[in-house]
Amino acid sequence: MSTATTDPRPAAEPAAGAPEDATPRGPLARRLAADPLWRAVRLLDVDPRRVGLAVVLGVAALGSAVALAAVSAWLITRAAQMPPVLELSVATVAVRAFGIGRGLFRYLERLVSHDVALRGMARLRTTLYERLAAGRPGATLGLRRGDLLARVGADVDAVGDVVVRGLLPAAVAAVLGLGTVVAMGLFLPAAGLTLAVCLVLAGVVAPWLAQRAARATEQRAADARAEMAATSLGLLEDAGPLAVQGRTGTELDRLRAADADLARATDRGAGPAALAAGLGNLAVGIAVLAALLVGVPALAAGHIAEVDLAVIVLTPLAAFEATSVLPAAAIQLHRSRVAAARLMAVLDDAATPDEGAGTAVSVGAVARAAETPATATPDRPASEAPTADAPAAGLPRPALAGPTAPPASPRLTARGLAVGWPGRAPVVTGLDLDLAPGRSVAVVGPSGVGKTTLLLTLAGFLPPRAGELLLDGIPLAEVAPTVRLARLALTTEDAHVFETTVLENLRVARGDATPEDARAALARAGLGDWLAGLPDGVDTALGPDARSVSGGERRRLLLARSLLATAPLLLVDEPAEHLDPTTADRLVGDLLVAPRDAAPSPVGAPAPVDDAAARGVLVVTHRLAPLDAADEVLVLREGRVAARGTHAHLLATDAQYGEAHASEQDEGGTTSTWPTS
Repeated sequence: MSTATTDPRPAAEPAAGAPEDATPRGPLARRLAADPLWRAVRLLDVDPRRVGLAVVLGVAALGSAVALAAVSAWLITRAAQMPPVLELSVATVAVRAFGIGRGLFRYLERLVSHDVALRGMARLRTTLYERLAAGRPGATLGLRRGDLLARVGADVDAVGDVVVRGLLPAAVAAVLGLGTVVAMGLFLPAAGLTLAVCLVLAGVVAPWLAQRAARATEQRAADARAEMAATSLGLLEDAGPLAVQGRTGTELDRLRAADADLARATDRGAGPAALAAGLGNLAVGIAVLAALLVGVPALAAGHIAEVDLAVIVLTPLAAFEATSVLPAAAIQLHRSRVAAARLMAVLDDAATPDEGAGTAVSVGAVARAAETPATATPDRPASEAPTADAPAAGLPRPALAGPTAPPASPRLTARGLAVGWPGRAPVVTGLDLDLAPGRSVAVVGPSGVGKTTLLLTLAGFLPPRAGELLLDGIPLAEVAPTVRLARLALTTEDAHVFETTVLENLRVARGDATPEDARAALARAGLGDWLAGLPDGVDTALGPDARSVSGGERRRLLLARSLLATAPLLLVDEPAEHLDPTTADRLVGDLLVAPRDAAPSPVGAPAPVDDAAARGVLVVTHRLAPLDAADEVLVLREGRVAARGTHAHLLATDAQYGEAHASEQDEGGTTSTWPTS
């Protein structure tokens, strides 16, 4: 096996969620590095040349409007003096040119600026997905699905909008305002000075007031939008279960409350926003009046001509078009900052190591560890590590059934493991486990005992609360995500099914899967008859989140996806849910059967879907009848491994296991009822 130490991530890519400047220098640099909006905008990776082109086109568009107003004022005033027609021809052509140029440059500016924003949003979403996939697995587990959807959807859009609706308008207004002030100053310095003061009033003071209003309302509005998105998605996706549980009314009340919060936040900011808009209009009137007050005496003194007075008075009407959008730009700036803070919080959480985690190691480090006994660690020789046959928690634990996997074979090992959600008490403690290709393990126990939490911990989505969890001899939290995903495949009950064909849904696990591979995986998952009944076979399109299939078919479709993965260790959560007893037992038994005479597939190579020995399989299930196919059954009870062994051993030695198995048989195999004590 190769021992190359190349990290699978691109060397130039900064760590997930980390500021891109390693050591910001100076107060301004440090402030920008800590600003979530600045960090998010950097992730947009906008092209400065395109941004510059958008600013130039925006200035050209609004400059044409200002020039149109100035030339029109000169033309009307000069025409009233009845000069020869030829003296007006250039101005007439200029009016037409500026009129056409205003619309043309505006169109081109919109094309370029929206191209910049849309490209940036695509890059930001791509970066977000990549860093979440490569970061701490549990970063998104605490978020409601609708809230996560709002962050990768509306929040990314809000960050992208800051380019089109915030930064570019501000840059255009600054350039155009300076140019207009200089032009008016050439006619009459006092007129240029008064115009500058009024532009500051409309372009600085009014946006400042608008931003103050936004600061008080946008956070509440963002929280309300996220709550509305999460609640709405829950109502749409879980309409049936909510109706059965009688919670539809409660969820609708939550939706109405979130909508009311959004309305109150909007109303609260309406007053200051209206004041900012009124201040901009007031500045226009003051500018015109001030131009008359300084222009008429200058005309009487002979410092300017009559046509110059018209230009000085009427041009400001067009100059304020650039500042009229700045209050909205200031609000957008704050709205984008709130959205960026939500995005960067997720990225920072993904980049934060779990409790007890270190730095992710490279493929080479895992490869080197895989060549030593699985439970050895760099600071503990293999001879001192716990062995697979050591007793755990005072319970006899059989040795691995069949020959032990080769040293280079992937192995997941737990010693004294405690699992639970961060910030809560552990739900299971003192768990020992070995999983390697060719070995099958079943985990059973009463509902709510912590089986799914254990599965999420073994997959790396939750940090261990105590004890050891090793993959190929290395703490799972320190294994590079690409390596972990190459060795562990997890099937959960809420995994997403995409609105595309059956084949493309299965290719989520392995992009090069052929239609024949897909058919074999579906057959292994018990969907052969279902597939035969589809109009287009594996090319049949599924509805959103597989709403066109039953719950049992959806669960088996997700199982078939995992069976196609190249990972040699497979973790499955309740594969028999929503199935009739006969089908459920056949499916669970088929998963657990592992022929002893077949060699495991190499790591990274496609595992044959009809050869269970190519994998190590751990199944969390409520079915007990098919567990005679498992090498080992772990019974979770009262926060610990209460019993372990083969199915036959547990029937003979564990009374509660026997009672649960008997209840399953007495009730026609539909369910197993665990004794309460």
